[in-house]
Amino acid sequence: MLLCLDVGNTQIHGGVYDGASLRCQFRKTTAPLGTTDELGIFFTAVLRENGVDPRTVTRVAIACVVPAALYSLRGAAEKYFRCDAFVLQAGVKTGLKVRYRNPLEVGADRIAGAVAAAHRHPGRGLIIVDCGTATTLEVVTAEGDYLGGVILPGVGVSAETLASHTAKLPRVEIARPEQALGRTTVESIQSGLYHGQTGAIRHVIQLLQREAFAGAAPVVVGTGGFARLFEGEGLYQEIVPELVLEGLRIAADLNQTPAGHT
Repeated sequence: MLLCLDVGNTQIHGGVYDGASLRCQFRKTTAPLGTTDELGIFFTAVLRENGVDPRTVTRVAIACVVPAALYSLRGAAEKYFRCDAFVLQAGVKTGLKVRYRNPLEVGADRIAGAVAAAHRHPGRGLIIVDCGTATTLEVVTAEGDYLGGVILPGVGVSAETLASHTAKLPRVEIARPEQALGRTTVESIQSGLYHGQTGAIRHVIQLLQREAFAGAAPVVVGTGGFARLFEGEGLYQEIVPELVLEGLRIAADLNQTPAGHT
């Protein structure tokens, strides 16, 4: 079985695949990351709690946007799962043609999401909206060209920035408000966070549709921890919470060395 790890700035999202079937998922905070042993003990324990025998995991795949975390993650894969981890990075096979001016700059999670969306919708133009710490939008053409995208502050980052950089504005629960007009400070902040993010995503999708697809409608796929917050806004054709894990699995399979080969 394959353990996939999507290592973001805020959380590690993990999942175990048996072939193409996702057996379980889990999350942990990225910071503090912990040592090789702390990570290995956590991974083996969380797998057992989810009904997966850690001894059946023979491969580990990592998409990481926190470079300092890679050493401990690779060490945990080697010590606790007896394998060299596959790391999604520039130069590996993905099935996409990366047209970014500098492919080294593209986050592994962005590529993984694009890989999975292209696999789910072959021959279609795509916009992938990942609502996490940052909100990212990626463009993939029907021919499998990854063109690039847009990065903006995520709704959680925006909420934290308001609270930490103002004297009187409080931290609030991130939630969909019942109406745009806030009658309290908390309601006003919640409305601004929700509708500001919704409006930004909708506007960027329209711009990308015009610039990359000549106005033709691409398939819009949503993912990330906050994707379902905007589910009722008609932004996406589908929401796939495990999209990055799925793309990481596909990339790991594409780069797997056949048995008997080195």
